[in-house]
Amino acid sequence: MSSFLTDAMPLTPSWWDIAARIALTVVAGGLIGLDRERGGHVAGFRTTILVALAACLAMIQANLLLSTYGKTFNFFTQMDVLRFPLGVLTGVGFIGGGVILRRGDTMTGVTTAATMWFMTVVGLCFGGGQIVTGAVATLVAFIVLSPMKQLDTWLRSERKATLVIYCSNSGIPDLSDVLSPLKCSALFGSLKRIEDGRIGAAFELRWLTKDPDASARAILAAISESHDVAEFSIQSTTT
Repeated sequence: MSSFLTDAMPLTPSWWDIAARIALTVVAGGLIGLDRERGGHVAGFRTTILVALAACLAMIQANLLLSTYGKTFNFFTQMDVLRFPLGVLTGVGFIGGGVILRRGDTMTGVTTAATMWFMTVVGLCFGGGQIVTGAVATLVAFIVLSPMKQLDTWLRSERKATLVIYCSNSGIPDLSDVLSPLKCSALFGSLKRIEDGRIGAAFELRWLTKDPDASARAILAAISESHDVAEFSIQSTTT
């Protein structure tokens, strides 16, 4: 068993070795995939397993071809079998790029793309016979994606919002007195004509908070008491 856990890509892996690598890859992909499926992400249970399994099979194929590596004096070329799994790793980058979407300042799918790329590396570890490395990597990924996600509720993060206020004859409104008690800053952007023909001043608001919804409501309520708000929209980032 010790040899099975530590040997790196033997030239003649047994069917037991190959079956164990595939089974462990499916377990690892399923563990991470369940967490992504529960979160309602695009790449969920089955996709994560398939990505890890494809990498594992590519590495197993490279392992089986190791005995053909090299060249003799009769040949001018040699085959680098490790280019095969490296090509799979590169190809997963295109899959990850496909799940990342950006709409204005909102970007989604970054964590999902990173998970797909990471699970490809895990599949390569298992496929190459690095069982301990693959198992530890899977455990670390699960901790990062699940328990550590709770840190988001404890840490304050920066939030942004777009605010448009109707301009009066006195010019661009001053929001410092209203926003200072809420620890929110306002950066003036430009003047714009609103659909009703009136002129509005556009601001970008920034503040730190643990509860984005409650803080946004408080900011909007405070501004609405002294100014005529035409538009208020929160800029968010979802992974």
